[in-house]
Amino acid sequence: MKDVATNMPDYESAYANERLEVPEYYNFGFDVVDKWADDRTKLALISVDSDGENVQHHTFWDLKILSNKYANALRDRGIKKGDRVFIMLPRIPEWYVVMLGLMKLGALPMPGTTLLTPKDIEYRINTAEAVMAITDEENSGKVDEAAGGCKTLEHLAVVKGEKRGWLSYDEEMAGASSVLENVERTRSDDPLLIYFTSGTVGYPKMVLHTQASCAIGHTISAKYWHDLNATDLMWTLSDTGWAKAAYGKLFGQWTLGAAVMQHDARGRFDAPLTLSLLEKHGATGFCAPPTAYRMLVLEDLSKYNLDNLRHCTGAGEPLNPEVMKQWEDGTGHVIYDGYGQTETVLLVGNFRCNEVRPGSMGLPAPGFTIGVVDEQGVEVPAGEEGQIAVKIKPERPVGLFQEYWRDQEAMDRSFLGDWYLTGDKAYKDEDGYFWFVGRADDVIISAGYRIGPFEVESALIQHPAVAESAVVASPDPVRGDVVKAFVILAPDYVASDELVISIQDHVKNATAPYKYPRSVEFVTELPKTVSGKIRRVELRQMELDKAGQ
Repeated sequence: MKDVATNMPDYESAYANERLEVPEYYNFGFDVVDKWADDRTKLALISVDSDGENVQHHTFWDLKILSNKYANALRDRGIKKGDRVFIMLPRIPEWYVVMLGLMKLGALPMPGTTLLTPKDIEYRINTAEAVMAITDEENSGKVDEAAGGCKTLEHLAVVKGEKRGWLSYDEEMAGASSVLENVERTRSDDPLLIYFTSGTVGYPKMVLHTQASCAIGHTISAKYWHDLNATDLMWTLSDTGWAKAAYGKLFGQWTLGAAVMQHDARGRFDAPLTLSLLEKHGATGFCAPPTAYRMLVLEDLSKYNLDNLRHCTGAGEPLNPEVMKQWEDGTGHVIYDGYGQTETVLLVGNFRCNEVRPGSMGLPAPGFTIGVVDEQGVEVPAGEEGQIAVKIKPERPVGLFQEYWRDQEAMDRSFLGDWYLTGDKAYKDEDGYFWFVGRADDVIISAGYRIGPFEVESALIQHPAVAESAVVASPDPVRGDVVKAFVILAPDYVASDELVISIQDHVKNATAPYKYPRSVEFVTELPKTVSGKIRRVELRQMELDKAGQ
């Protein structure tokens, strides 16, 4: 096992003294990638194809040249600072080139997972008034279907293929200059990117991050939680469309000079292939969601030589202690759990210098004051449950998002007095360790995916057999929670296994497939308030009681 000194030998000192420097002007593409490119041999990216066979290596110099060319190609098409651009690409090198090219221009990437449906895509493009959509040939049909309803969309671009009427990535790159000049500078408080995140009510909200909040802020995630140095190779299991990519595949890692690795995984998670790639490429840092760890520990870990592996982290949902023990027994490595949101960088984590208490979220990350508060925004005593909150006064922390763009109602719900409310419930023990309890609202976290019940219920009601429905989280040993739908049938429909499959298939087609209800229960009534609102909290508690939790 490679022994590299931790970036945090003493938690108290790091927590007390960490202050991220935020200059007046900043651009991740120029100030990080291009500066590391001064060493033309320094590795930035290892990309492995879906079979795990073909491997591409890119240095920071390679990415500087490629992103300059794509930025010039975009600028020739009229893309400018402030423009929103929808990106839906798999885990391929071109994703990085596209992201960096847009960032250098000050345009705002809107990353989306390839699991999105045409309806999802249309909603995102229209809500943000995006002017361009970039995807690969495999997913271009979905974008084509959505494009007809998108009035602001001016350009469609395809990567890895050709499509009539679309801009070709290869052709655009072939004719572009590798020298990028006369670009308007970006300030640290300028918008950097937009992520969409599911909520309790309505469709996904736009999370707007600035250069500082995301590009600079994620230095905390990579330095202290991932414990990275310039000699490390980090592999974070994440789709390019999720905020986890910002946490583990891009900003903080490259700021510190570490290389990153990606595997163009398609379909069901392949635990043996993941372990063999971890061995073959010698990643020193590894981050995976609990669902992946639960599947990895089912393999014979002794078959794999993981001597290069130095540090393991997990995030996305709470990790149960038994899996942590099995991973440590099989690899010799502790899993350091961490907690953050699409709206933030790492907020709470387990760090190498501290005792790991299995099942605990850990301690507040340097740069943040984290509390557990009641409904009035007052901190509660140790041992008492409340909502995890981030102190925003007298000074707003660097790693906190700018706003829910164009959604004042969501802003009003999420900020209370001196606090930003995360929507997650926890308690602190006497030593300040945080222990996750669950969501304060009805959002479902399943296998690391954040799923809003409204989106699933909206899809369910489109099925002719569904008269009314309610969607909640139901405990699951592998995924943490799964989506469960309670369904009241329309007249003339009879409950059956075939109808369950029909309803599930319908939801898979109506919204992103990962949102479909893995469990469907037919009922004759739903618990409601006096005003007629469904009491999902009551249904959720029923599921917890069934699971003995």
